[in-house]
Amino acid sequence: MSGLAGSEKPLNERYDAALFDLDGVLYLQEEPIAQAPEGVAAARAAGMRIGFVTNNASRRAPAVVALLGKVGVEASEDEVVTAAQASAALLAEELPAGAAVLIVGAEGLADEVADVGLRPVRSADDKPVAVVQGFAREVGWEQLAEAALALRAGARWVATNRDLTIPSGRGPLPGNGSLVAALVAAVRREPDVIVGKPHPRLHQESVRRIGASSPLVVGDRLDTDIAGAVNGGADSLLVMTGVTEAADLLAAAPGERPTYVSADLRGLAEPHPAVASDGSCGGFSVQADGAGLVLSGSGSSIDALRALAVAAWAVMDASGAAPAVRADGVPAEDTLRSLGL
Repeated sequence: MSGLAGSEKPLNERYDAALFDLDGVLYLQEEPIAQAPEGVAAARAAGMRIGFVTNNASRRAPAVVALLGKVGVEASEDEVVTAAQASAALLAEELPAGAAVLIVGAEGLADEVADVGLRPVRSADDKPVAVVQGFAREVGWEQLAEAALALRAGARWVATNRDLTIPSGRGPLPGNGSLVAALVAAVRREPDVIVGKPHPRLHQESVRRIGASSPLVVGDRLDTDIAGAVNGGADSLLVMTGVTEAADLLAAAPGERPTYVSADLRGLAEPHPAVASDGSCGGFSVQADGAGLVLSGSGSSIDALRALAVAAWAVMDASGAAPAVRADGVPAEDTLRSLGL
């Protein structure tokens, strides 16, 4: 994708389904994100089918529904698709019934494995034929040590996701990918399968489950949500409520570029102006010169971000390097400051 798309229609009228990421889109570590309940409700009112799709493997569907209810988002269990569910389903396809699977993660992950007819264990002494690893706050040295022993003995290694961080109100915190990296360093091998986003299996399961024909992926991460949409052949909306900063968007690689961007989930119910061929969007304009990109004009900071992203990607695709950004005028300078640029 060379640039952001425009849409004269609100997105909740253009697509038949919305596949929402959770942490960073609807809540931050169980604290509600502003405009999230209204955004989901507006999508439902417009007739969109809804999926809640998460790489988090620590909660089962009932717990996800309860948490969403706590932050004001209506949900049902059949709308929830987790990386733990998809990982358990994959293992059930590959292993005989009753096979021992070592769990690195929460009891919710163990329950998903048990539900598909496999035997969750916590010790390498049980001779597991596979290790499944998902994020949980209680994961520590003991769980990682048992996994290392099982993996060295030849067990298959399935990771629910490889998110290096998870968002929080205090900033990004270590995620499952960081814990996977610890095991990679210890056993000197890579996981056999990564199930969660950006790999297409979770996306495909979500589309199948809700019966979508034209889904829109809604997320806050470039390397999982947006890359997962690209890998699944779907359009995407990046919301700036989670881990992605404006500078990250401007430096996004081609496989991690969203179709649309908005400040929050209000962007689902709004048209999205296209960036014109002259570099303008809304009241802003971006031009490239020998020193980088120059933002001028005034208006919505999201329109400025749209124009900057398209211009930055064009420079990157030509030169391979992200350009510097500077302002022409006080309104543009204030906007760059508000974007953290």
